[in-house]
Amino acid sequence: MAIPINIEKLLGGNTVENNRIELKGGWNPDSIYRTICAFANDFEDNGSGYIIVGVDEDNGRPVRPVRGVPIETIDRIEKEMVGFNNLFEPFYMPRVSVEDIDGKKVIVIWALAGDRRPYKIPEHITAKHKTPKYFIRYNSSTIEAKGENEMELIELANRVPFDDRGNLTARISDVSMLLIREFLNQVQSKLLDDIEDAKPHDVLEQMGLLDGPIESERVKNVALMMFSYHPEKFFPGTQIDIVIYPRGKDDDPDNFIEIDPIKGPVNIIIQKALDFLRTMVIQQRVQKVPTQAEAIRTYNYPYQALEEAVTNSMYHRSYQEREPVEISVMPDQIEIISYGGADRSLSLDALRSGNRLHVRRYRNRRLGDFLHELGLTEGRGTGLPTIHRELKKNGSPDAYIETDPDRTYFIISIPCHKDFVTDELVVDKSGNVVGKDWVTKLGHNWVGEDDAAKAINAINKQYNTELAASKAASITASKAASTATSIIRLLDALLVNDFSTRQLFLKASIPYNDTSRKKYVNFLVELGLIDWDHSLSKRSPNQTLHLTDLGKAVLQRIKQK
Repeated sequence: MAIPINIEKLLGGNTVENNRIELKGGWNPDSIYRTICAFANDFEDNGSGYIIVGVDEDNGRPVRPVRGVPIETIDRIEKEMVGFNNLFEPFYMPRVSVEDIDGKKVIVIWALAGDRRPYKIPEHITAKHKTPKYFIRYNSSTIEAKGENEMELIELANRVPFDDRGNLTARISDVSMLLIREFLNQVQSKLLDDIEDAKPHDVLEQMGLLDGPIESERVKNVALMMFSYHPEKFFPGTQIDIVIYPRGKDDDPDNFIEIDPIKGPVNIIIQKALDFLRTMVIQQRVQKVPTQAEAIRTYNYPYQALEEAVTNSMYHRSYQEREPVEISVMPDQIEIISYGGADRSLSLDALRSGNRLHVRRYRNRRLGDFLHELGLTEGRGTGLPTIHRELKKNGSPDAYIETDPDRTYFIISIPCHKDFVTDELVVDKSGNVVGKDWVTKLGHNWVGEDDAAKAINAINKQYNTELAASKAASITASKAASTATSIIRLLDALLVNDFSTRQLFLKASIPYNDTSRKKYVNFLVELGLIDWDHSLSKRSPNQTLHLTDLGKAVLQRIKQK
């Protein structure tokens, strides 16, 4: 059965950190099984590791095209592995998948962190005399665990991260196969082709989402976090609460506007919270500079900083605490509170430094893997550095972090850019959270409801869509649905960044040609939803498109329907 990850992304190193991947040009069972043992012991709490047989490496990077494994040897290798697995103490069995790449066959061995660690394996499993030893990963190498490392490894037997534990009350039927299919489709896993006729039990087992012996198997907590429509049923408080304090939480705490709690699978909660912040809270100011080609764009809050902060709040929180993640939007900052603070090995100074953090123990290691595969998190320990970097790039003050000695909570405050700081926030007719004095202070021309409605009607008339009547996903006419989805993708992409025409279509996953350019770009520019950079020539190689205020209002209106 296939693995729940795309082999190309795996080799590219964009989805899984390099220290969790070992490339082997050929079948070398002694070396390979030492590494399987190290991944199973999971000394660094990485969750799992991959060994790809049939791929040579050059300075840690895969050599393409790959060497491959001769087809006639694959069956023999798989039979040998059955015998070698019995040499583990206690028994351990990695998952194996034969994948196609560059026209060749490669063997992918997925070694999940074992639930009965520590594991031993003979150093030379093909030798006549076998001496079992413990092995662990150290950076990108497999080494024997000795001395203090061996003692710490043995102590890990009683420390299984919460998300990797079996749940005592859940049943397999609590896990949605539809959500699993959507995930596998998003990460482009070949496993998607195998699950149509497979039993839910077999799918969960292949994805490493079951715990315990066959007679008393339990669904792992991470399966419920990611693939249950109601994880709050098992982990009360699994939600994000967004509250707007028009005059600030300290100055006027009784004056607030509550947004409906955001619930659902963890990745959906994160995405919905980010969608709200991106469409309703984040605002942009464009300043044309006569002496330079490119306009200066500043944001009240850079999206990438909020993306990391919100994702980390759900990734690193404790799901044994019954408190939701709280996002407070105030005139001068956005404050995010999560309960179950950072690892005690990290000092407050280290958290505030902005440097990459090295954490040995993760509370929710498997959850982090799933979020990483979806592109919601970067590498481990990079979240806070990304926040600091994006704020600096935007010209914003640095983030402020607060926690207590017992690490019961974690607060990160993302400051508003000084140009957007206001005495009071208001919610306009389109649902935007804006400063009461921004029109006077910034000279910003806000888009009215009537203008947005007229633009949506013009789109519907031009393309025979029903954007104002229903969500794009529910439009039944296939051609209209495709067109509506394309329009939303184009506008959505420009919410985050400016792009050249070709880059925009690539970002929106729309085929780029002269017909599609005329169909979409020309009309949307004519409507005033998107526009060119008028400081540059139309034919300039640096020319880009950006989303106008009207375009932003139209996108908000569409998403509200």
